[in-house]
Amino acid sequence: MKFKFIILCLSLGMYSSMARSSDQGKGDTDTIVKPSFLDLDSIDLKDHPVAARLDSLLYLNYFQLSNQMASIDSSVLASAEIPDWHDTIYEARIKDLDALSPMALDYNPVVRSFIDLYSKRRREQVSRMLGLAHYYFPMFEQALDKYDMPLELKYLAVVESALNPTARSRAGAAGLWQFMYATGKLNGLQVNSYVDERHDPIKSTEAACKYLTTLYGIFNDWNLALAAYNSGPGNVNKAIRRSGGKTNYWEIRPFLPRETAGYVPVFIAVNYIMNYHEDHLIFPQDLKPSFFSTDTVVIREKVSFEQLSKLIAVSEEELQFLNPAYRYKVIPKIKSRPYNIILPADKLGLFIANEDSIYSIAAQHFDQNKAKAPVVVEMNDRIRHKVRRGEVLGTIAEKYGVGVSSIRRWNGLRGNTIRVGQRLTIYPRRMPSTTASKSSTAANNETKVVAKGDHKTYRVSTGETFYSIARKFPGVSAQNIMTWNGINNARRLKPGMTLKIYPKS
Repeated sequence: MKFKFIILCLSLGMYSSMARSSDQGKGDTDTIVKPSFLDLDSIDLKDHPVAARLDSLLYLNYFQLSNQMASIDSSVLASAEIPDWHDTIYEARIKDLDALSPMALDYNPVVRSFIDLYSKRRREQVSRMLGLAHYYFPMFEQALDKYDMPLELKYLAVVESALNPTARSRAGAAGLWQFMYATGKLNGLQVNSYVDERHDPIKSTEAACKYLTTLYGIFNDWNLALAAYNSGPGNVNKAIRRSGGKTNYWEIRPFLPRETAGYVPVFIAVNYIMNYHEDHLIFPQDLKPSFFSTDTVVIREKVSFEQLSKLIAVSEEELQFLNPAYRYKVIPKIKSRPYNIILPADKLGLFIANEDSIYSIAAQHFDQNKAKAPVVVEMNDRIRHKVRRGEVLGTIAEKYGVGVSSIRRWNGLRGNTIRVGQRLTIYPRRMPSTTASKSSTAANNETKVVAKGDHKTYRVSTGETFYSIARKFPGVSAQNIMTWNGINNARRLKPGMTLKIYPKS
């Protein structure tokens, strides 16, 4: 009876809050005064008191974080004496894990070496991953249960990305589950100038479950499915052929690529360390909020993290942690594909109660900051740019309307060095046809720019490029500087060189 009474109260509270929201929405149209400049910090949105009280009761009873686990600084334990466990203890523990899993979790010297790696040399990393697991593992388990898959597969994200949703490999794989562009697209993950769904924890987990289910359907063995997830089913098939038709992972392992040969042993070692970390004096660090203390809402209009942060009092850092798929911290409005945002459960009511007002304020704020908001460009296909003589990352970035750091991230580059003939993956913010016409027009205009007025001398510092120097002089391009100084190859720029700059040209 008490439960039915609570449900009745909640229904009445939701009905009355919707009615008030409708009335308030009508009143807001007449009472909102648009200032000459919108100050987000001066706006104080209010939630409906009855609904807020019910939310608070629900939060206390059902969503309270289980943070009784102490967040212990592992640096204190770095010098602790770590016992040299015998193989028999490792083996017995992995046998216990294997008994509870439909997957084949075997123990051997290769697995032992990876257990030592995590338990001794990567203690800090394990501590951080345990803190992140508090948020991500319930999410993974929910999806795995939906597809009737072994829950131990949640540890695959630890192997792939160390639970970093913004991780990117040198080959271009991205997200918690490290999807390449093509594989992600085949499994329903979309990419555009605002959103990369490979970084979306919920959508990428769904895609990983679908892909792993497909691979298991092919090989009928989870270890082989894991190997195929890492190197592709083609490489696993080749290893099966070269082994004489064997279908056991350990028997085909010598014929797999080097990285894949260590993939399943690492997976087993991660299973071990995530379950027995306390026995190695490793504890969670920087414990994240519970997945169950968050909720999802559909966004109907364009809004930014900055606006939400100031209007509903959630830090931008927390919004970015919960919603890492949004590249520019902006949720776009696309009619054919509505986007969601994850919020702390205790902030959802405030957002819903003031949703129309938030959209109105956001639209006004965007109007005053148009230069800061990138244009949405759908990128169903990425662009492969072949580096030509004289090009540097800065000029390529300018051509496609993207940042140098983005090009480095997409291509796994550590510095700014590129070579002629190299092919770069680009996700342009300008469409290729538009880019080509604009760049050719710009090039023609740049050849007409002649040196006018007094020049300034600029001494080149280490690490600088023509592009980075041009940015210091408004209206001056990298090509201008090269023309003024008789340089036709960007690689000829050296530290200590003196350049002539004509700012008034």
